[in-house]
Amino acid sequence: MTHLIQQAEFISAPQSIGQTVPCFVRALDLKGGIARATLHISALGLYEAAIDGKRVGKFLFAPGWTEYGSRLQFQSYDVTGLLAPDSLLTVMVGEGWWGGRMGWDGQKARNRTALIAALEVEFDDGRAQTVLTDARWQVLTTPILCSSIYDGETVDMNAETESLGPAEVVDFDKSILIPQEGEEVREMATLGAVQELVTPAGERVLDFGQNLTGFVRVHAHGRKGDEIELSFAEVLDKDGNFYTENMRSAKNEIRYILADSEPMDFAPTFCWQGFRYVRLDKCPEGMSAEDFTAVAVHSAIERTGDFDCGVPLVNQLYQNILWGQRGNFLDVPTDCPQRDERLGWTGDAQVFARTASYNFKVDKFFRKWLHDLNAAQDAQGRIPHVIPNILGPDAAGSAAWGDVATIVPWEMYLTYGDRQFLTDQFDAARKWVDYIHGAGSEEYLWLDGEHFGDWLGLDAPEGSYKGSTDESLIASAFFAHSTRNLIRMGDALGKDMAAYRDLYTRILDAWRRRYIAAPGRLTCDTQTAYVLALAFDLVGKKQPYVDRLAEKIHENGDKLQTGFVGTPYLLRALSENGCTDLAYTLLLQTEFPSWLYPVTRGATTMWEHWDGLKPDGSMWSADMNSFNHYAYGAVGAWMFNTAAGINPDPENPGFRRILFLPQPDARLGHVTASIRTAHGVVVSHWHYEGSQVRYTFTVPEGCTARVDFGDHVVELTSGTHRF
Repeated sequence: MTHLIQQAEFISAPQSIGQTVPCFVRALDLKGGIARATLHISALGLYEAAIDGKRVGKFLFAPGWTEYGSRLQFQSYDVTGLLAPDSLLTVMVGEGWWGGRMGWDGQKARNRTALIAALEVEFDDGRAQTVLTDARWQVLTTPILCSSIYDGETVDMNAETESLGPAEVVDFDKSILIPQEGEEVREMATLGAVQELVTPAGERVLDFGQNLTGFVRVHAHGRKGDEIELSFAEVLDKDGNFYTENMRSAKNEIRYILADSEPMDFAPTFCWQGFRYVRLDKCPEGMSAEDFTAVAVHSAIERTGDFDCGVPLVNQLYQNILWGQRGNFLDVPTDCPQRDERLGWTGDAQVFARTASYNFKVDKFFRKWLHDLNAAQDAQGRIPHVIPNILGPDAAGSAAWGDVATIVPWEMYLTYGDRQFLTDQFDAARKWVDYIHGAGSEEYLWLDGEHFGDWLGLDAPEGSYKGSTDESLIASAFFAHSTRNLIRMGDALGKDMAAYRDLYTRILDAWRRRYIAAPGRLTCDTQTAYVLALAFDLVGKKQPYVDRLAEKIHENGDKLQTGFVGTPYLLRALSENGCTDLAYTLLLQTEFPSWLYPVTRGATTMWEHWDGLKPDGSMWSADMNSFNHYAYGAVGAWMFNTAAGINPDPENPGFRRILFLPQPDARLGHVTASIRTAHGVVVSHWHYEGSQVRYTFTVPEGCTARVDFGDHVVELTSGTHRF
């Protein structure tokens, strides 16, 4: 397949077409009865192909987003049922991630899109014919006058189709073409408006009841020249008006111009929005809320996990975690789906990877993205802050963000038991650890470099987004953590890891000498510092540090102060060290700051900041305030691992052996959690009957399990077991 498409040429529209989306056209002349036909296709940009007006495939935003310098996916579609001997093959190509503006400088990445395709036809008589992209293809204008991921799309059905002449062959490296690796992005759900409202400012607004990633499909009816203009928002402001300041420079505007009075369905082709609310800036008379349908789009990942308990707010939190993952797993794990960003931030991905793998089947999704990580890693071993890297060579090498290279492969291995993750990623993980080893002014600590620190920690100094935890303490802690993960990866692959074991011992010794002030006290006295020390096993006798962490939480009114670095490990650090009661207290806290505070404010996804919407209805900030930012949803892993007690055995990964370690709490009443694995569904349930706890565990066929009740251990075989 790869060899065949490499015989084709990249073709482009003339450079003078402006913003309009071009359509590449080839009239076919196929002699004979068609037995089988396959279209292999890709683009520098985003494509949508059709044969005789019927769309090819269901993949939205194909060919997906990769590290374009070395990897470009192509797709292969069976088009036998669409093809006739005289069919017309048409392909629209939008700028997408390739040519549009991505990031904050306002500049387009590239000025020219291109298409490459090979149509392979086999006839009934055994003959074969191949149609390749070349200068014989024609280029036409389309009704899509402009299309931008950040700014939206304008479609004028009155625009006359004009010929732009023959396609131009452009020179681009075809050796980077690879078969499809990731999951396809598809339409995954539809939602109707739950209410139509008029804001105090007089705006006509539709509320779809759920913050989501996707677009609105419009059933349009009106007169020739009538316009439909839509704007998108995640929240309303404190006065109940439409709020878009947190979109920053992203316009997120959709505009349709009708050609006649015949009803027609419209939807964007090459862009999406993050929204709950839609403002009808222009709308023909007679159109109602029923004419607008929200379409949720994301990578076609299969749902595998579920969690339910006796506290409705916690159940809503779990639903918010799910919707946050859906909205941000759009070909790459993005930070947010709405503003002028939507990038594959490595820090967000690594903190959420475990939760992600329980909620949905994400092995294929992450495998593709990790291969892009390998391609983006620089010669020094640095990992860029975002994958694919659109921020440039200097945006790389931050602690916790770059540690994605060791954390995500290991988490995928634990959940899926697939050694290929370790094989594929071992070199990148090793190069990352080696980079840190040589990066600091002290060999066994990481004291230098620029880091994000405990990003958005609530103990941040005035005017800073970084929490107060010493950045070198964080960096050196992750140096130890990644080294230990690398050793685990190497051990699983049967490699000699003696040198890295020695390195790990020396890192631990150096960390303790520098950051332990006295027994139970660190030189940096913050919640996050103690969380990392405990979660990463950086201190010897843990109890004094556990006591200090608990004291810090109590001093803060039984509330957290952690940011992106500390929060994912906070409850784990407590529950693994005898403080599960306090962990539940934090989980069930409803006042700011807490996981449940946004739920009490009507959140339907995870927020970027603990008080994105303040109690008085005002906003925390305009420039860093996404209301669909999945990172803090990492608490979902604790809900599965500790509240429900479902854990994989590192010695028998992929849930071939299950470690049931439930730690119930009467405040939750009951818990039922399940994870569908390659072997079957794992279930853990507990509920209180008076002072007693009743347990039910389900072990898939061919698997074994161990239940640790604290005072005794029970071995289980497949089946359902009650205690």
